[in-house]
Amino acid sequence: MDKFDKLTGVAAPMLILNIDTDMIIPKQFLKTIKRTGLGVHLFDEMRYKDDGSEVEDFVLNQPAYRDAKIIVAGDNFGCGSSREHAPWALLDFGIRCVISTSFADIFYNNCFQNGILPIVLPKEDVDKLMDDAQRGANAVVSVDLEAQEITGPDGGKITFEIDPFRKHCLLNGLDAIGLTMQQVDAIDAFEDKDKGARAWA
Repeated sequence: MDKFDKLTGVAAPMLILNIDTDMIIPKQFLKTIKRTGLGVHLFDEMRYKDDGSEVEDFVLNQPAYRDAKIIVAGDNFGCGSSREHAPWALLDFGIRCVISTSFADIFYNNCFQNGILPIVLPKEDVDKLMDDAQRGANAVVSVDLEAQEITGPDGGKITFEIDPFRKHCLLNGLDAIGLTMQQVDAIDAFEDKDKGARAWA
């Protein structure tokens, strides 16, 4: 998993409440177990018409937001089914941070396991960032995980809270497998000892 330290990029405004995981990545794209290739289908039913052409007024189809790295969203982002493909699709598109007043628990946990930083803020702070994000190509926002600070286009700063363990994992690029591999010497020592004690096993 890639480390997350500082992120600077365009923030896309999504003024939609209850964006669920089927909106993020529709069910027909869940057949793959690969984490790559899903970005093109992110928000598929909102981004494309039935003939495959783009919906011009959808935010991520607008020139200013095609390379967005941050989403500022309405309440309850990531609700619905527990599909891990949702953060995979966001990450493959290039989104590394989602800011909202609230997230569905499973989606929130899946973000941390895939190198995405979900930030929960009070409504007044989200409203300010939403206003900033509506500036188009000028909606450049910086997120500093170490300092737990967001800097808007005008230089204004907003602080955020994060669980220290989750922060440690993101800063060091550690998912569940990475955490386990930190204990590889202890695991090897146990296995060597166990072989001697239970040679038949």
